[in-house]
Amino acid sequence: MLRLLWQLTRGFRLRPWRSPYLRWRIETYWGIPADAVGFREFWGFVWRRKADLWRYLRWAARMRRWNRARA
Repeated sequence: MLRLLWQLTRGFRLRPWRSPYLRWRIETYWGIPADAVGFREFWGFVWRRKADLWRYLRWAARMRRWNRARA
């Protein structure tokens, strides 16, 4: 899970709220426009949705392992 999180924040590890991918994910999940996601919105989202985020990371890691096993 942490490996996936590390990869998702590539290039934006010290400021993940600026990551286009993470902003897009927040937009599609939460409905807030990606260009409106700033420091406060990002960390508010992370804090309120931490259980959902961990569930997503576990699922994504599982899918990644499954895809590697198939290859």
